[in-house]
Amino acid sequence: MKKPGTLYIVATPIGNLGDITARAIETLRTVDKIAAEDTRLSHRLLKHLSIEKPMISLHEHNEREKSLSLLAEIHKGVSIALISDAGTPLVNDPGYHLVRSAHQEGIRVVPIPGPCSLIAALSASGLPMDHFIFEGFLSSKSTSRRKYLECLAKETRTLIFFEAPHRVLDTLKDMVQSFGEKREVTLARELTKTFETIRQGVLSDLVNWVESDLMQQRGEFVLIVAGMEEASKTSLTPEAEQVLKILVSELSIKQAASLASKITGINKRLLYDFALKLPR
Repeated sequence: MKKPGTLYIVATPIGNLGDITARAIETLRTVDKIAAEDTRLSHRLLKHLSIEKPMISLHEHNEREKSLSLLAEIHKGVSIALISDAGTPLVNDPGYHLVRSAHQEGIRVVPIPGPCSLIAALSASGLPMDHFIFEGFLSSKSTSRRKYLECLAKETRTLIFFEAPHRVLDTLKDMVQSFGEKREVTLARELTKTFETIRQGVLSDLVNWVESDLMQQRGEFVLIVAGMEEASKTSLTPEAEQVLKILVSELSIKQAASLASKITGINKRLLYDFALKLPR
């Protein structure tokens, strides 16, 4: 009996083609077939890499049906690479049913890591990365969007959203209503592309900036919003300073800041910066 093939989950560039990894290229060259969200877009990437492989369209409307035939082929020894239009597959893209079914049927699933817009934006956001949640795209309907944002208003983890260009300004305005005008946010636009823009500020300032510059309403957006705790606990109290001084005498600065944050509720980064200035 022939050994089953492998399902590879291959990350591709989100803009700059130079970001594809050597391992991703090698995988795309050696698999038997490639399952792509949009074969027309993926064909451009493969042409750039001088790779010719049979391609299968796998998108949100046909995924359940196509997964059955793809898994049947893998069981017969065919290796398949799954790619999305850009970035890491399954992150707000099709592929969940295929990957889940592959695990259930004992098929080997291998990730080929690479670009991911939400992680790229988060890493450059200047906002806390120790705890975060990804919310994808918000509703296109304003009433539903506002209600959902209200539910997130007291979330203490950093929030990550995708947004479309024609809705980004309305979404920022809705965030002001739900989170307050002084909540910190980082807007990342057109990451890795020619007009890449990363701007951090408070929500009210970003609303004014985006509203006054139509260029900032074009492209693909990632919005990184500080959690409530990080937004509200922005100054040290004498009590917090005293707690930190005691902890720093016994622990590393990182450990002391983390523990002091849990005790006082003060922004961990603020505590860490203060601890760096303390005599050791």
